Amino acid sequence: MESAAKHAGDIAVAVSQAYGVETMFTLSGGHVFPLYDGAVHENMRILDVRHEQSAVFAAEATARLTRKPGLAVLTAGPGITNGVSGVATAHYNGSPVVVMGGRAPQSRWGSGALQEMDHPPLFESITKLAFTGSGADTIGQDVEMAYRTALAPHRGPVFIDFYMDHLFAPSPERTTETLAPSPLEPDTDSLADIAKLIAAAERPVLVLGSDVWMDRAEEAARDFAEEYRLPVIPNGQGRGILPSGHDLLVTRARGLAFGQADLVIVVGTPLDFRLGYGWFGGKDGAPLAKVVHIADAASQLATHVGLAGSAAGDLSLTFWGLAAACATAGVDPKAYAPWVSTLAETASAAIAGDAELLASDADPIHPMRVYGELGRILADDAVVIGDGGDFVSYAGKYVEPRNPGNWLDPGPYGCLGTGLGYSIAARLARPSSQVVLLLGDGAAGFSLMDVDTLVRHRLPVVMICGNNGMWGLEKHPMQLLYGYDVAADLQPQCRYDQVVTALGGGGELVTSPSEIGPALRRAFDSGVPYLVNIATDPAVAYPRNTTGI
Repeated sequence: MESAAKHAGDIAVAVSQAYGVETMFTLSGGHVFPLYDGAVHENMRILDVRHEQSAVFAAEATARLTRKPGLAVLTAGPGITNGVSGVATAHYNGSPVVVMGGRAPQSRWGSGALQEMDHPPLFESITKLAFTGSGADTIGQDVEMAYRTALAPHRGPVFIDFYMDHLFAPSPERTTETLAPSPLEPDTDSLADIAKLIAAAERPVLVLGSDVWMDRAEEAARDFAEEYRLPVIPNGQGRGILPSGHDLLVTRARGLAFGQADLVIVVGTPLDFRLGYGWFGGKDGAPLAKVVHIADAASQLATHVGLAGSAAGDLSLTFWGLAAACATAGVDPKAYAPWVSTLAETASAAIAGDAELLASDADPIHPMRVYGELGRILADDAVVIGDGGDFVSYAGKYVEPRNPGNWLDPGPYGCLGTGLGYSIAARLARPSSQVVLLLGDGAAGFSLMDVDTLVRHRLPVVMICGNNGMWGLEKHPMQLLYGYDVAADLQPQCRYDQVVTALGGGGELVTSPSEIGPALRRAFDSGVPYLVNIATDPAVAYPRNTTGI
């Protein structure tokens, strides 16, 4: 190959850059060397991790934080199978991620080459598209198709692998026109029907999910809620669309809101276990609520529960159209004032009732004390990441972002181990913001080695580990069911902080509630990856009910 010729790896990287990709997340492997060479030629950042799952999680978090596609590059065979959980997480979160994989050479295919495996069938059920590139001459078109597919509503991951010999081969340069998908207009009749439901309601609730953020509809959503004075409960990355302290934000009155609502309008999130599978109302004699589901694509509308109304389309256009339809239907914002006031009073009482535990001097440490101390330090633009069970559940209740797009958790797939990959992406995407990773001690075991990645790439992150020495999400329920538990214990006060210091970061163990605040301040001031390892009371379990509400 002549030195001036472009190889297929160059073209794949150049097309990726045209779609806004700035970083390639990867773990080194020979099957994908031409993609690395292309990144060097095209001046794309290469960020290498210690486990392929972290590469995909970092790409997924990049997509969720920047609303541009994320890119992970995985070598053949085990490199790709190690990334499957990350792809599944991107699938359930609707994250536009492109995963490029290496593949044994076509010239040796079928003869037992190293790590020879047909990868796309593994991904068919958890991607929008999974395929093998057809050749070096068409790699530009193939990669373009991958990005266009990932970005089209409803967004999601795409997997493409390339024969190794195709990647090394010369490939024609390609001029890429990155046309954004045309916005899907919602059906005006459907919006008119929803507006009539709102006009007839006495106790409506508006749920704002992650796709509101991903569809860049956060301003339209807030304007709509404020114009018609609808109480709001956010879900996932919908958190922060109404900032902490907003008079319509009634997260802390969630039980009452969902239990007594007569109309629930769910936008940009599935009616899954997190929302009681779409069953609302019925509390204290109230009838079941009517449910409206609005999504960015018709494929996302619920089919397992009866809907009073639905609409699909670009979510900004949908909110604008619904606002106009509400005006036509004569929706009176003042009609909901008593309902909003009741929810606000309930939320205020819940917040006041928590004050004692948030400042608790209990020893062993109550997990809520950790969040009480953290709340005093968090900046308005902090990115907060949750990776864990019981300990991180408190974050969903007590950490209320002031800006949208600043919250990350694994989403409905519930895959532990996302935390370090998400932290890597957050530090790159928000270089001037605080980045805080909340870890359960169980979750820490999945990815803590990637602190090495933070250290090598000089990415300071504050990690807080709620260390209760067990799999709390399993231990307490198993004891309740059987009177005993198995396979649920971890080492008490395990020194995860020393793992971090051994890898070049900083850390300390905290065993007294009075030490929490000073330790957190040291972590934020350190300028390095720093883990505050807090020994929490193993007897305290996060309260749950069986409905998901």
